[in-house]
Amino acid sequence: MSDREPRIYLLPTMMTAGNILAGFVAILQIFQGRNGEVIEHYHWAVLAILVACLFDVLDGRVARLGGQESPFGRELDSLADIVSFGIAPALLVHDIVLSSIEKPAGIGSMIAAAYLVCGAMRLARFNCIAASDEKATSSDFQGCPIPAAAGVISSITLLILWLEEGEKELGSWKYVLAVLMALLSYLMVSKVEYPSFKKLGLRTRRPLPWVVVSILVVWFTVKNWQWMLAVLFVSYLLYGLVRPWVSRHMRQSIEIEKEVIDEEALLPAADPGKPEEDSVDGVTGKA
Repeated sequence: MSDREPRIYLLPTMMTAGNILAGFVAILQIFQGRNGEVIEHYHWAVLAILVACLFDVLDGRVARLGGQESPFGRELDSLADIVSFGIAPALLVHDIVLSSIEKPAGIGSMIAAAYLVCGAMRLARFNCIAASDEKATSSDFQGCPIPAAAGVISSITLLILWLEEGEKELGSWKYVLAVLMALLSYLMVSKVEYPSFKKLGLRTRRPLPWVVVSILVVWFTVKNWQWMLAVLFVSYLLYGLVRPWVSRHMRQSIEIEKEVIDEEALLPAADPGKPEEDSVDGVTGKA
């Protein structure tokens, strides 16, 4: 194998492929909904986008747990994201909302196009930062992540369709979605910082009340997925906006950080009779 051949890891790549396929299914369902009067196609499109969000979380998690992060995986993930979280949501909202507000000057198409372009620019900026500084991949997101933006759009669309009991005509709700899509376009290319929760891992600890609350939230979300998904995604969106004014203590409680074992505490105690350089790291004498 050539030295220029990228490293391709199986499990993370399979998760990313699932992301791409879910986005493709969403696009197919949108076109089928466009050609017919069956509103269920739009429901399936929304669910496919949300499934793509799940795959997007899993591919990064699997890669980090296995130490299999790579430039190839980062680039493939971005290509998957532009399909599942860029093209699919833009088509979805354009078909059921923005197409009815084309006048004047095709404003509906402009909003959908702006969302797609801003999403692509946000992904390109992330890749540039990650390529220039590997430590940047573990920091907070700069700008709203495009999966979160797609999750907000899809979950709110699902909520509105559920409230309207399957009617394709959304009434005045369409203006809310149009404004929200324009806001998300701006937030994706802004410098507003959002937590990545990448430090959440198997060694993360939380008090028992936190664990119980987390279980209850998951259970409640499963039972009321039609509207709880919108609550969760919108909460994340709003949290990024108010985060600069949240106290440090509260932020540490909300943004779960992985526990790091104190390596110095695991080292054998220094022998008082030996020089200090022999009792620090045994190699250089420097802490």
